[in-house]
Amino acid sequence: MFDAIIIGGGVTGTSIAYNLSKKKGKFLLIEKNEDLCTETSKANSGICHGGYDAKPGSMKAKMNVLGNHMMEEISKKLSFPYKKIGTLVLCHSEADMDKLQKLYDQGIENGVSGMKILNRQEVLELEPNVTDDVVAALFCEEAGILDPFLMTIAFGEVSNINGVDYVFNEKVIDTIREDDYWIVKTEKNTYKTKTIVNAAGIHSDEIHNKVSDEKYEIRARRGEYLLLDKDSKGFVKHVMFNLPTEKGKGILVSPTIDENTLVGPTSDFIDDKEDKRSTREHIEEVIEKSNDTVKNVPVRMVITSFSGNRAHEKGEDFILKESLDGFFDCIGIESPGLTSAPAIGDYMANLVSEKLKLEEKENFIYDRKPTPKTSEMSLEEHDALIKKDKRYGKIICRCESVTEGEIVDAINRPLGARTVDGVKRRVRATAGRCQGGFCLPRVMEILARELDIPYDNVVKNAKGSYYIRGHVK
Repeated sequence: MFDAIIIGGGVTGTSIAYNLSKKKGKFLLIEKNEDLCTETSKANSGICHGGYDAKPGSMKAKMNVLGNHMMEEISKKLSFPYKKIGTLVLCHSEADMDKLQKLYDQGIENGVSGMKILNRQEVLELEPNVTDDVVAALFCEEAGILDPFLMTIAFGEVSNINGVDYVFNEKVIDTIREDDYWIVKTEKNTYKTKTIVNAAGIHSDEIHNKVSDEKYEIRARRGEYLLLDKDSKGFVKHVMFNLPTEKGKGILVSPTIDENTLVGPTSDFIDDKEDKRSTREHIEEVIEKSNDTVKNVPVRMVITSFSGNRAHEKGEDFILKESLDGFFDCIGIESPGLTSAPAIGDYMANLVSEKLKLEEKENFIYDRKPTPKTSEMSLEEHDALIKKDKRYGKIICRCESVTEGEIVDAINRPLGARTVDGVKRRVRATAGRCQGGFCLPRVMEILARELDIPYDNVVKNAKGSYYIRGHVK
């Protein structure tokens, strides 16, 4: 019997697992895919929002601002990349200055600090490539950028080190109340638990609606992005939005934590929650609408496109509560969900802990030892590491300067990579300019060797996504 089962291995679910692992108890996280961070948590803008655009008094506003305040400390504690670079919300007409002021006032009401309205000249000094028609901007110095992959993985690793069990490739098909406990059925197994935490992202409404008369509706809103090569570094220095509309914050242009440039997303409701296509139509839309933010996006530097589906609940707020006895919901976690994750994890874990009267764990292990990143080491540091393990001297991914030692560590650490995309998310092998064109066969060889599986059985991500379909000799 588990004390709590968490459904969903995105950033929300793993943050809850991390916070629950500080308590004495038996916990399990169930993920339907092959790894952590495979849905919305891996396909977003990677931004730590300031909190000025959430409706005052909403859970979005509360969690956004709290999460923002927690981010710097928790990124250091869990060793995932985070950098405070600030956001600019651009105003292109004097007639819209009242809207910009309203956004500022809303931020103040939400408790956001470090904001000011800049005039045209001040904006140009910060961002020379901004569009010519800009008249002002709201600057928020408390916003930043982070690595959504490593944030999610860090939560997962530390919770696993501290005793949370994880199962992958198990889709939850039913949850049933029995006396004073719950039964969770997957396609493979049946589990018993005192409580359930539903953090199933775009499918959280389906999990909830099977057990409750109070119905929710999640609509998947797909956003498509373009990612530019690292040679675009410096094109913009801050996260840049236009004034928000009912569809969101529009097409942003932003540096990434890995020094690429990100442009997007689009915003379109779709019927199929699993439809993650990138389409020519929407890529062209991203390029066209980026001209409303900056001049001459260097589209010839695009190295890939991707899309992600956000969990939009029609009530337009985060639903964070105990909906039934022992059944806790995290529903409608769309933007600013990534920023809010540390706060949501703490909030939901406290609800469960109070319900079960869980005690604090005395020997909680806080520190996470990250994979050594040789590309950021001095020659002396790298040489010392090679002397300990010569695999750190063998470059596998040239675009990102990733060594064999880093890939091996990514595979063998807690909740380690089992797929090529799993390696990519942890150490960025295949994430560079050639997108694996040169290093993919070597990455596959290392995965096959370390996992002791046939080379032919190495997959890109999900079950069946084989690279090799047969042999010609």
